[in-house]
Amino acid sequence: MHTHNDEPEDQKPEEVDASLGYERSDVRVTGIIVFLTALSIFVAVTGVVAYGMGKLIHAYLNKEDGPNTKWTKTVEVRELGNMPTNPELQKKVAEMTQQFPTPRVQTDDGSQDLADLHLREGLLLEHYSWVDHGQGTVRIPIERAMALVAARGLPVAPATQLQARMTGDGQPMIQTPLTNGFARTGYEQEQAAAEAVETQRKQ
Repeated sequence: MHTHNDEPEDQKPEEVDASLGYERSDVRVTGIIVFLTALSIFVAVTGVVAYGMGKLIHAYLNKEDGPNTKWTKTVEVRELGNMPTNPELQKKVAEMTQQFPTPRVQTDDGSQDLADLHLREGLLLEHYSWVDHGQGTVRIPIERAMALVAARGLPVAPATQLQARMTGDGQPMIQTPLTNGFARTGYEQEQAAAEAVETQRKQ
């Protein structure tokens, strides 16, 4: 009977020379040197490529932006210290703000816009105002509108007028049963109940 631990008879255990005190076959200095050399070359090439791409992008942006002016030149802020208020700079900022296309970013937290919206809604809901002078339509306060609806009621839609049947047309009849009896519809249940009541009356 063979087991997993059985070894072929012709295979002999490998003889290990332990006189040096370490495994000489596991140490590959050449492979480590090749790996470190390749890694160094890769890092150097990547740095050169990244630096070249940065220079190209910087040159392209400078070409698109045009020559520097007093508004676009780079300034060392730490050398300026605390700058006094400059009227010319404030005027330029105001002009740039006015020229900025809409929608503009709100200068506050939006509470003023919300307050203005509620004010406009309050004026429409609580006061009389014209809707159309030509037609004489007026907007009334909501309290007055609710009082009128409570007093007069809501308008009722006119009843649907059925068109008269043409000559030869008959009253449409529903044929029963609509199902095979396994699951009756509501109409079938009502018909069955009516037939049961009619049968009880006849008895």
